[in-house]
Amino acid sequence: MIYEKYIRVLHIDLTAKKVRIEHREDLYGYLGGVGIASKLLEENMHPELDPLDEKQPVIFAIGAASTIFPVITKTVATFISPLTGEYGESYAGGRMAMSLFYAGYDAVVITGKSDKPVYISIKKNNVEFKDARAMWGLDPNEVERILREREKGHGKRSIVSIGPAGENLSSFACVCVDIFRHFGRLGLGACFGSKNLKAVLTIGDKDIPIKDFKNYFSVYQEIYKECSETTAMTKYHDLGTPVNIEPLNAAGALPTRNLQQTSFENSEDISGETFADKNLVRKMSCTGCPVGCIHIGQLRRQFDKGHEYESLTVAYDYELIFSLGTFLGVKTSEEVLNLIDHVEKTGFDAMSMGVVLGWATEALTKGIITEEQTMLPLAFGDSENYAKAIEYTAKGANEFYRDLGKGSAYVSAKYGGSDFALEISKNEMAGYHTGYGALVGAAVGTRHSHLCNGGYSIDQSGDSEFDGDKLVDKLYKEEVERCMLNSLIICLFARKVYNREKVLKVLNSIGRETTDDELTAIAERIYRTKLRIKKALGYNQKDIKFPKRFFETVSMNGKLKPEIAQELINKIISKNEELMNKEV
Repeated sequence: MIYEKYIRVLHIDLTAKKVRIEHREDLYGYLGGVGIASKLLEENMHPELDPLDEKQPVIFAIGAASTIFPVITKTVATFISPLTGEYGESYAGGRMAMSLFYAGYDAVVITGKSDKPVYISIKKNNVEFKDARAMWGLDPNEVERILREREKGHGKRSIVSIGPAGENLSSFACVCVDIFRHFGRLGLGACFGSKNLKAVLTIGDKDIPIKDFKNYFSVYQEIYKECSETTAMTKYHDLGTPVNIEPLNAAGALPTRNLQQTSFENSEDISGETFADKNLVRKMSCTGCPVGCIHIGQLRRQFDKGHEYESLTVAYDYELIFSLGTFLGVKTSEEVLNLIDHVEKTGFDAMSMGVVLGWATEALTKGIITEEQTMLPLAFGDSENYAKAIEYTAKGANEFYRDLGKGSAYVSAKYGGSDFALEISKNEMAGYHTGYGALVGAAVGTRHSHLCNGGYSIDQSGDSEFDGDKLVDKLYKEEVERCMLNSLIICLFARKVYNREKVLKVLNSIGRETTDDELTAIAERIYRTKLRIKKALGYNQKDIKFPKRFFETVSMNGKLKPEIAQELINKIISKNEELMNKEV
């Protein structure tokens, strides 16, 4: 907590239904956020056991300045990923960071398995284990509605929960946060399901006064004004990330029809501009953010014969439009919103869901799998059958759909078609075929996300001539720097606002005197921790293999070559080894 020289960790044992609280002075040097979350994962994980073994931990953590500064709004979760079998890390906005802050906890470690479905209620001085059997099988929206009604009270409240996908242990099931936000990637929802944990409710009402308010408020105002009164974050508020659809399409970088193409002839119909004109009804912010980047679209959907319609509100962003739109050849904003709603209700990571359906569609076309297995015809553009396939996967309707729920790497290894299964180190690709930065960046990134090091952005920087050494240096430095940013859990949309100077001002204004060199040391300490975890779990960057499709379809920076990708990986490995050998 702020003004304290320790990290307050809440340990929850679902098997024994017991809790304990630790004050960890030794974790103070990890700053917060992903720093303490990765260290706690390293301490509590069991590398010899399956990712879904009940002894494996689920860890949540907030940052050293969470909630009290603009756009420092997220919570981080670390876990052993059931999708990749190694280091799992995911972020979510909403209200969870605020509620944990005001409940008085920096981190929560959940272990064990309940003998029946439960939800956990975390308050300032009380943790309760409550029966969730009646909610098992319900979607996250229904769960949140029930808990809002059941758990009345004042304070700052957040609800996280899983849907049927998590209950049925899909390897890419997500955890829904306050309806519109998610711990999306790498299968945290399955970790919840394996513990019979349906939801976690946090309520905080702790009063934490600011000591040097004048200094704090001056720094706060400076950052607030840059976020809200300059162009630094304008695009995130106006059209949001869907603004990327048309530029990436024009550049030949928009993955389409299972990456058989990099442009989509109907891109205008599902562009950010079209969503804004046809579907947008409101914008929302995570608690403590002045930007309002969460774009909510309205979907009018017929649910019975005659004139029987329902009106739904569905959050959308670029990655969802890519994965459930262009990647599947889906042509209208309404169809995309409908697929997003099916993914939300069932509790899947949307990016992985779209990519595995892309593989299934092509595999069916090529005769690798049969319609008997898919239970319906899958064809690019057929959103109605894609919606049914999402439901089949959530329910595990047959062996094929149970396998599909384990991800692209698993299902393609079993049935065939690994050359066009668009996964990178077992995590489904993001919406960028921009060049070596996106491809190699995701492969070497500690959680195999495009957000580990921003390689896709480096590809788009406009350098006229490819320079491998320069790219490697940028990927490495950005990965390390984001370890520091994510120890505060600054929303990465605001990464250009929160430069080193601003970060130091933030920390110093709340009594945590820190230097630039200390920030570098913290960043490197966190990165080393992640690398140690990955090694302990058996991951080796030397074993990275890419599906051929990445090298067959021309990127916006030309046709990629596997030997060059491998050369870049080898250089990253050398930099990592150098860091690990560095005296701590």
